[in-house]
Amino acid sequence: MHTTDDWITTPLTGDLLRGALDLERTERGLLPHRLPARARAQNNDGQLAMAESQPSGVRLALRTRATVLELDTLPTKRVYVGVPPRPDGVYELLVDGRPAGRGSVVGGNTLTIDMTTGTAGVEPGEVGTLRFADLPEGTKDIEIWLPHNETTELVALRTDAPVEPAPDPGRRVWLHHGSSISHGSDAASPTTTWPALAASLGGVELINLGLGGSALLDPFTARAMRDTPADLISVKIGINVVNADLMRLRAFGPAVHGFLDTLREGHPTAPLLVVSPILCPVQEDTPGPLAPDFSGLAEGRLRFVATGDPAERASGKLTLNVIRDELSRIVSERAADDGNLYYLDGRELYGQADAADLPLPDDIHPDAATHRLIGERFAKLAFADGGAFGD
Repeated sequence: MHTTDDWITTPLTGDLLRGALDLERTERGLLPHRLPARARAQNNDGQLAMAESQPSGVRLALRTRATVLELDTLPTKRVYVGVPPRPDGVYELLVDGRPAGRGSVVGGNTLTIDMTTGTAGVEPGEVGTLRFADLPEGTKDIEIWLPHNETTELVALRTDAPVEPAPDPGRRVWLHHGSSISHGSDAASPTTTWPALAASLGGVELINLGLGGSALLDPFTARAMRDTPADLISVKIGINVVNADLMRLRAFGPAVHGFLDTLREGHPTAPLLVVSPILCPVQEDTPGPLAPDFSGLAEGRLRFVATGDPAERASGKLTLNVIRDELSRIVSERAADDGNLYYLDGRELYGQADAADLPLPDDIHPDAATHRLIGERFAKLAFADGGAFGD
């Protein structure tokens, strides 16, 4: 660690961060949240609590002449019993918008999850340091994207020159909500989740409310989106509702209407894009709930299987095809009175032909190559002329 006297320590404050909806002061430092405190107080689900504290899309945005930078953080690493260790979370450095380095922070807290028993426990750990050196001379804008899948407390920021918040880039703000696929699932890094890739290609500022396992039409999430300033809004709905076997068709339609009504309270005219699920063969016509298949754990493989009965669709159980039909109908009907409401079938982002070339490794989540494919396609469909978010 640098020990000379020329370090400048800059307090970590909200004006240095983008992509977070709330910042919690902890004993060690600052914990970014992607849901505000009021929303967090209205849920007691551990999965959602974990997901919203993982800073997908959250980044430090600085202007500085510094050539050396150190960031102390306290990460929380996830360990799944019986599954090979997960790689450390990736931090990505951008200088004037261009990739300039990657790093990880070892150590930290350890969250051990046993999926066979449904139990979890946390072992406290120590703060670690991320270091970027040999940065270009002169004034520059720096972004440090935090790991999309690793809860990260920010403890200290040190540089060899003064730091100030990066200026507002003047780009449109895109607010997106979805499942673990939007959260980043098995993307290679925080800037290569499909929403981050699409935002870069579309020239917009991303606020990513992709919440692993938790895109469940929760009213508190809708209210959080309602109250967040944004120019463009999208919601990717369906896979988690089916995975969790959360509701039947009778409840799903009104819940979608209620979610969209709440969004429109805060954003009455913003382009609003409803995206249905990408192809997921195990749940296209088979209801949930989804269950892990532990048969391959000895070889380090975990897959998922839908446990419902396709015949139960007749009694209102949901599948991905049922949800696509319902979302298409709802958007079509609402669009008669809402000219800025749009629908995108998720199979245009990843469909049957893609599944043959790029199968989902665990039958649910896209890998890094598929994230890139989805991000590029979303950008072409949504941000191009004639798309929902076209200029």
